[in-house]
Amino acid sequence: MTYQPDSEFQELYNVFTGAPDSIGAHLNGHSGTLSSGDPLLVVTGSDFVIFPGNGQPPLRESFRTSMRGFVELTAISHLGVAVPFLIRLKELGFPEWEADAHRFIAQTERVRAFNSLSYWRDTVAVEAWRGREEKITDLVDYSCDVTLDFLRAGLADPARFTFPYLRENFLDPVGSASVPVPMNDMMAATFALVFLDSGFRVIRWLRALDIDWTRLMVIFSGRAGRPTAALTWQSNSQCHVLHKASGERLPPERVYIAPHAPAFVPATLDTPEAAAAVEAEFRKIWFSIRTTVEMGRAMYADYPAYQPMIDAAPVVDPTTQVLGELPRVKSPEDRRAFITLLRYVMEDPRQQLANASAHYITDQLTEHDNQPDKVIIPGFTNTTYPRLTPRR
Repeated sequence: MTYQPDSEFQELYNVFTGAPDSIGAHLNGHSGTLSSGDPLLVVTGSDFVIFPGNGQPPLRESFRTSMRGFVELTAISHLGVAVPFLIRLKELGFPEWEADAHRFIAQTERVRAFNSLSYWRDTVAVEAWRGREEKITDLVDYSCDVTLDFLRAGLADPARFTFPYLRENFLDPVGSASVPVPMNDMMAATFALVFLDSGFRVIRWLRALDIDWTRLMVIFSGRAGRPTAALTWQSNSQCHVLHKASGERLPPERVYIAPHAPAFVPATLDTPEAAAAVEAEFRKIWFSIRTTVEMGRAMYADYPAYQPMIDAAPVVDPTTQVLGELPRVKSPEDRRAFITLLRYVMEDPRQQLANASAHYITDQLTEHDNQPDKVIIPGFTNTTYPRLTPRR
């Protein structure tokens, strides 16, 4: 006999919370209506969208794939990862690994030939990178040259296509004349440069809005990076940006991360009617979380309270072997910490890869009044990328 709950019990369940016209739905919806004058910030995997309240139109700022220079620098950063991927394909006996390597070599050669100062300065033209374009050009040339040399040598002698050889002669060489700047340093630099741009623009945008941070309702909607990533304050790179942009006035308990919230496509805001519908929906979602929080406080006022943990970062020292949380960088010259961050964000499935630099860059920007030219970039500011072959 197939089990079904008795209809009277089912209806009791529905009256409280299991139906669109339930008591819970009424409270969430009515609370959202009452909050119509409070600012609401919805953060997607690539955009900040703020609804100022009182019927004002939404405002938007992008921080990821639509950014100028994001694809270019990320593609260069990927040079340091693509080679290990090819080595793993070879180890696993994938028959086309050499074909993939040749294809990657051909495209790297095309990028190396195309790369120029004028492209970075006049076409990409990222404000936060102003004055750094020549060094970025050198970084790209150098990274392409080192990658091409390593791949060609590996194809000529596949015995070199091993992870120990990779670490000693590509990722982390010591005192090498052919690879004077380890590719690990390049990856730290490119991660930091990308976040320098997004962090600078988002902080400037948020501060210009004159937000009442104590009243701001924040919801992170949908996927942000890997399917397992960015589900906590510590693992979501933009939480720290908000914290610092607000002058640490945003109460962490007003920030909710909702990976199962409906997909939010900013293009749906194109008409006032559509924007109003999206705003109403997300106010209701925010209160569907908030209502339970407030009930807990009211019902159990005499018991210990929950308090969000926003900083549990350990410090990496010379003896550190394992970490359970995203580590803290003590200084821009703390190379061990920056390279550890690269490993940590790859190994910990909770992390966004952007967290390889996000917290450090955000702290640097806010310490320097959001002036990107004052920020010391690891693996870049105090690093020279030599020209290994003549610039074409």
